Amino acid sequence: MRKDLLSDLNPQQQKAIKHADGPLLVLAGAGSGKTKVITHRFAFLTTEQNVPPSSILAMTFTNKAAEEMKARIQKLLGKDTAGLWVSTFHSFCCRILRKEIASLGFQNNFCIYDKDDSSKVIRSILKEFKIHEALYKGISSKLSSLKASLIAPEHLIARDDSYGFDEKFARVYVKYQDDLRRNNALDFDDLIMFTVKLFDEHPGVLKKYQTEFPHIMIDEFQDTNNAQYRLAKLMAAGRKNICVVGDDDQSIYKFRGADVRNILAFEKDFPKTKVIRLEQNYRSTQNILDAAGGVIEQNNSRMPKKLWTNNGNGEKVFHCTTNSEREEAAYIARTINELYLKGRHSYGDFTILYRLNQQSMVLEEALKANGLPYHIVGGISFYQRKEIKDIISYLKLIINPDDSVSLRRIINSPPRGIGSTTIAKIENEAVKKDISLFKAMQHIVISSGYPPAFKEKIKGFVSTIEELSGSKDMELSEFLWLILESTGYMKWIGEERSENLMELVNSSDEMDINRLIDTAALFSPMDESDKASSISLMTLHCAKGLEFPVVFIAGIEEGLMPHFHAVKSSEELQEERRLFYVGITRAKEMLFLTGAKKRRFYASVQEQQPSRFLKEMPSGCYHCIEKRPRTSMITSEVKLPASLLNKTPFVTGVRVRHPKWGVGVVRDSYGETDDVKVMVNFPSVGVKRLSLKFAQLQKI
Repeated sequence: MRKDLLSDLNPQQQKAIKHADGPLLVLAGAGSGKTKVITHRFAFLTTEQNVPPSSILAMTFTNKAAEEMKARIQKLLGKDTAGLWVSTFHSFCCRILRKEIASLGFQNNFCIYDKDDSSKVIRSILKEFKIHEALYKGISSKLSSLKASLIAPEHLIARDDSYGFDEKFARVYVKYQDDLRRNNALDFDDLIMFTVKLFDEHPGVLKKYQTEFPHIMIDEFQDTNNAQYRLAKLMAAGRKNICVVGDDDQSIYKFRGADVRNILAFEKDFPKTKVIRLEQNYRSTQNILDAAGGVIEQNNSRMPKKLWTNNGNGEKVFHCTTNSEREEAAYIARTINELYLKGRHSYGDFTILYRLNQQSMVLEEALKANGLPYHIVGGISFYQRKEIKDIISYLKLIINPDDSVSLRRIINSPPRGIGSTTIAKIENEAVKKDISLFKAMQHIVISSGYPPAFKEKIKGFVSTIEELSGSKDMELSEFLWLILESTGYMKWIGEERSENLMELVNSSDEMDINRLIDTAALFSPMDESDKASSISLMTLHCAKGLEFPVVFIAGIEEGLMPHFHAVKSSEELQEERRLFYVGITRAKEMLFLTGAKKRRFYASVQEQQPSRFLKEMPSGCYHCIEKRPRTSMITSEVKLPASLLNKTPFVTGVRVRHPKWGVGVVRDSYGETDDVKVMVNFPSVGVKRLSLKFAQLQKI
């Protein structure tokens, strides 16, 4: 065996990668090196068991994680990973369906609808059925939940009470799926549900892929929903060489359909499973781990594990309560600024986590007031920007003329004078002949039954799409330029947004149309590249899988953490506790927990109580921070512990003169009264750390 595969692994990690045959459950605690185990096990199977790399199926949940996994495997194997099946569940299913979906009555040039596309279809159905449109968001979420549980329209219509049958909703579901089929489209949840359907109804196809992939590895297994687990069980039903890696303590996506029971039931579903626990943490200090452990141990539905580290005890966890959310935000901003000025951390080392998106506004205000750079994680992704979605919609319509949702999006982008009245007439023609909107437009153009002026309105659009369809086999970057020029889109969109289109063109090298369309459909905000030069703000749900030297978790109060909706249900409360555990374990060096005595919710100010989770942390691993109010709400702060507090007459911003380096500006000062040190930025030599006892500094 290659020694370098084992040289930097602990004994439990080594056991995991050496287990080559049969089911394996790796319980990987936070920061325990699970990605290293997966990639090294992949390399072990390839180099020591002579398993062809293309015969190993590895699945995870984000494109970012999949790309990182590929890069690590490539480094270990020393060769290109282009042919490997390392991807997300949805990307894997998309690749299968591109080859096999004809068996389900679709064409392989199907398009994938994102949430926005699906919502438009649902809206039109609600309008047709005269159901109040305000319900469409709830319907969209419920459809997703049903598909995650592999409940098709026909199951709902069977009126099984366990599904909570609702006749109106069932009609919407049936019509929604019919409309997707008419458009030769699948939504995000269909990718997995249809792959399971394919394997269930066509055993020969399933056998083909079982043979192709004798080894299966799944990362973040605790996040699987019913459909994903069913897919995994089908794929592993033959040889049962399935390795799943996850942590039931980090199962926080129930609202997306994730079911923690999957990981808890794995040993029962796969008899003779080998269970290996990874409990050595490489990320955090022991005080942070003790705080996290004290909280998560209160959950009763879990597989016990005790995290430990060689990183030392580190700083205790800091807990601070302020009078209001504005004082809380000001304290966080000032603390970040003070830590940054000490020179040990860059802005990218800090993150602020919160339970609800609405908490971010006051935090942003405080950061702006202190001149601190920040970015929001989990916002609008590159592929969700209007101009990008428009051009992707042109591509989707060109390769799939039945895609009426994409047609509606771009028919007046740029404006072509095709108003709602004209579109309504096109829709009537489509319904009458049971054809797509584009085919209806083609029919109208050549028909003698429509006025010339009406036909002329839509003729230009039809001709443009037909001409572009004839050029779709050219180099993709050139084809994108052709679309932008022939439609007049680039001139119409304006200079600022055209930069994003330039980025799209430049990033399309070595792609074909289908790959670009699939990439856009399967891309999520979490796949965006990191912005290392600014402070990260995000919800606790967005934080999983990330780590930062310094973490602030804001709003540690009853009603926020845990959320008030969860406190009446033991199951929901346990998920809130797991969410808090995930937040705590993002911290490497320092963790600040903050809360407010009063907080504004919507139109009223409410009295807040500290979170019950604080009492679950061992008292020896955290301490409270003394409050020090100021006159200004924005600049109010809470006193840091003595180890971090500076006591000096030199304050940040004071100009000083040094006998050798001349005039400079104080960035920070710290230390005890008899040994104060300062950091001064001198234009001639940069930042210098100086002791006031010896520096001979003079204030100017």
